[in-house]
Order: sequence, then structure tokens, then C-alpha cells
Amino acid sequence: MRAVGMVVEFNPFHNGHTYYVHQAKAQTGAEVAVAVMSGNFTQRGEPTIVDKWARTRAALANGVDLVVELPIFYACQPAHRFAAGALRLLNELGVSAVAFGAEHPQWNFADLVRAATSFDTAALKQYNATYATQFNEQLAQQTGVSLKDPNDILAFAYTKAALANHYQFNLQAIQRVANDYHDQVITGTIASASAIRQALLTGHSYEQTVPAESRDSLAQVSQPPSWDALYPLLRNQLIQAPVDQLHQTYQMAEGLEYRLKDFAERSLDFDHFIHGIKTKRYTYAHLLRLCLYTTLQISEAELANQVDHPYLHILGFNRLGQAYLHQVKKQVTIPMFTKVGQGMKDHLCRLDYRAGKLYQTFTSVEQDLKHAPVIQR
Repeated sequence: MRAVGMVVEFNPFHNGHTYYVHQAKAQTGAEVAVAVMSGNFTQRGEPTIVDKWARTRAALANGVDLVVELPIFYACQPAHRFAAGALRLLNELGVSAVAFGAEHPQWNFADLVRAATSFDTAALKQYNATYATQFNEQLAQQTGVSLKDPNDILAFAYTKAALANHYQFNLQAIQRVANDYHDQVITGTIASASAIRQALLTGHSYEQTVPAESRDSLAQVSQPPSWDALYPLLRNQLIQAPVDQLHQTYQMAEGLEYRLKDFAERSLDFDHFIHGIKTKRYTYAHLLRLCLYTTLQISEAELANQVDHPYLHILGFNRLGQAYLHQVKKQVTIPMFTKVGQGMKDHLCRLDYRAGKLYQTFTSVEQDLKHAPVIQR
């Protein structure tokens, strides 16, 4: 069997994702769809609207055959690290193609990657703008293309990771349809994930945009997970921890520990805090991820160790997915498992286990320890 890989968040799984899954299979000729999915925190470092198990059930009921967790040490990263980690797992799983959404699938992303190899890297370290802004300025100057849309940015990152690691699978860009990533208003049966989350938050109708499985899980969300609820934990950590300890946190660079500590002492709510620490140098996404690393007490050394020891945590499968796992299991070179055992939570899976416990701020469901995979009959 041939498989197409997808890198997803499904936050939440909606009708646009169903279209994407079906197009991924159709355009690549694959029989099996393998989704590497972020766990309970997104690439931006925010908690997902429902947990990874609910999102796995929705995916398996709507065209996906196998769901594997993208560990937090890959999932909560900037685009290039997010993409590289996800493709590493898909390569282990032997997929023949990787499909991804793009706002401009007609672009030759390989040419854009090659153009970027000649960039003036010293110029990208200026402090009066974010790295992404400076990178885009150079890309536009050389190619006339600007990577401003989220899916195009990830398409570039997937292509770069595939070329750098000499992966043999084909890359298939799929046109995003009917809505924009940042749309906040629902106008039809396909809407952006952010518009659906906004509708849930404000009490507006979204039910026509999601399959039944997502409707059921979203109906149980009384208060959408957010940093507002997690902020007391973050604030306590920033106030109580010595500055030299905070300095060891992953991505805590250039004296940010002093800035975060100062604003934590002065800010009683997350909105005031996050706007207070924002500078031209750092994007909100970078700072949100840093908030998550800080709350979970992830050090530079610990994250580096975890990146060097990846694994395949199987969240769920159907009959085709199970058959595909049986087909490829002998070629997999990293640990692959369906349940997190007692010994694993303190070693191999310790960061995901801690993230799962943090996510239990919003749910009583155990997120990792001895949790069986979702099986779609």
C-alpha cells in the first residue's frame, strides 16, 4: 500500500480538512492517509480547542487512516523546525508522498528554497524587525515572491526540510479553498479553524462547518482552553524562579528572562502580560511558545536531548491504518508504541507527558499514561 503523509493540527477538524484529506489521496494516488498531528498545544504554543483524542476520532471518521502524534519538541516550534520534525517522522513511516495546503500551490517552492541559500544571514540578525520580516524582504528582492500566508510559509519549510534531508517522497501542494487562514467570519460550509474557534467563543453558529464528530466534542467545551486560564501557573513560575534558572529555559535569549519576570510581577492578566513583553524583535508566536516552555520548565538541554530521541506515538488507526503499520513496522528505526507506559513518562515521553498534565487544566481525561489508541472500526 502507498501512503500520503500530512502534517496537521486539526484545531478543530472541519469540512475543509475533509476536502484536504480526500484531495491528498486523489492527487497522489495513495490508498492510505497518514496524519502527523500536533498534540495538545499548537505550533504557536496555544492549547488546542479540544484534546488530541477527540481530534483523532474526528480525523479517523473523515478519511484519515492513521494518526501519529507530533511530539511537543517538534510541534511547538517555528516553521522550519516544525516541518523538519514532522517530515522526519513521515520518512520513518515510509510514506511515498507528503501533501500540504498552500495559498499559492503554483509556486515552485524548491526554487524559492534554493534562492534563500544566498541570503545575507548577518542582515537577518537586526533588532528592528522580526526574523520573518527581514527574511521576506530579501526573498521578495530576489524572487518577487513574499511568503506572507501561513500555509505558503509551511510549504516552503516542508520543501526545505525535504531537500536538506534528501527525502525521496513527492511533495504535493493542494490549493486552499473557500476561505482564508485568518478569516474570522463564517459564510458557508467551509470555514477557517480560527473562524470556528471564534464562533465557539462568541456563541455564534459554526455547526455547518464541521463533521458530526467535531460537533459532538465542541459541544462539550464550556470554556475554550486559553492562556487566560494557564496564566496563573506561568506567572507563579516567573515570579518564583530565580533569574538564572529562567535563563536556562529553551529560547530564553537576550535577557528576555528579566523582561518576562518584570511584567509577570506587574500583570494580573495574560492580555496585559503578553502585550507588555512584545517587542519588534519577537513575534507573538515566538513569545507564546516561550510562555509554554517556561510553564513546562523546558530547558535548552532537555529539549535538545528529546529532539535527538524522537518516537512514534500512535494515537489512532482504522483497518487500513493498522495494515499499513504492519507493513512498515520492520523498517522503523525509532521507538513506536500505542500506549505511554509508567517508565516512559519520566524518560522518553517526559515533555509530552508534562504537556498533557498541563492540558488537564481543561479536561479530566488522562492524556497519555496508559491511554489506548483510538480504533475506528
